[in-house]
Amino acid sequence: MKSDAVFKAAFNDALGIVAAAGAGASVPAETELSQRLGVSRTTVRKVLVTMTERGYLVGEGRNRVVARDVQIDAGFPVEETMAASTQVERQFMEWMLRGDTKPGTLINELELARVFGVGTTGIREFLNRFSRFGLIEKRPNSGWLFKGFTTAFASELFEIREMFEQRSAMALLSLPPTAPIWTRLRAMEREHLDLLRDIDERFHDFSDLDNRFHRLINSAAPNRFIDDFYDIITLIFHYHYQWNKRDERHRNEIAIGEHLDYITAFFTRDPGAIRRACARHLASAQRTMMGSLTPSDQ
Repeated sequence: MKSDAVFKAAFNDALGIVAAAGAGASVPAETELSQRLGVSRTTVRKVLVTMTERGYLVGEGRNRVVARDVQIDAGFPVEETMAASTQVERQFMEWMLRGDTKPGTLINELELARVFGVGTTGIREFLNRFSRFGLIEKRPNSGWLFKGFTTAFASELFEIREMFEQRSAMALLSLPPTAPIWTRLRAMEREHLDLLRDIDERFHDFSDLDNRFHRLINSAAPNRFIDDFYDIITLIFHYHYQWNKRDERHRNEIAIGEHLDYITAFFTRDPGAIRRACARHLASAQRTMMGSLTPSDQ
């Protein structure tokens, strides 16, 4: 992740801490903030200076206090907090969804680099991650062939997905109320409600929100192997099923409701309710995914 993206992500998380504390509250020490935000003290200092410049903090050192309430839109846009590799992934997924990409489609890395405004190295690294799973095959002259999925492949991946997410959900539940992830989860809840209100015009936007929601849950139990594998999960479960355009708006509306139930379960702090909400949503996603595969994919 680029240092600028690290700073912006830390700034947004720090805003959550400050907002929860409220005007007049003392700001945690740099060491504590470094631990809670998962960044270096150098980055923490940059965050504190920027927050002071923007009028959210006053004072210095251990005497810093929250000067005023934090506005809802005070943070950096989500896109600016992403690593370059994550931005490439997001653009690629959006390209596949909007372009209605089908199995057998040829992918040119030079063309993608031009469309995404990035170097070919980043595109090639991204595609290489998928090639080892047999989803994309390298062809001569900088070309790639998208091969698609089978029900057997999807079924195996669902087993892994459920295991990962149930583990992460319990890890999230164990985090203290002061952890930044709870503020981010509440903000995610607002995004779901906003999208639900405008579902007729914005139902396509659910793909990105779905991806970020599940990644947020999985971030509660960091694991480099799970993070890498989740790129494949994202491609299949958050995009491939949408190639079946039938009832897309209705399906996304149902999924938003399941997410909101899932979020509500987290804030009840009831492990049983969380497990049930997780299992119910993943089972629904599995049915949708299997129903999207054509007979030739079986």
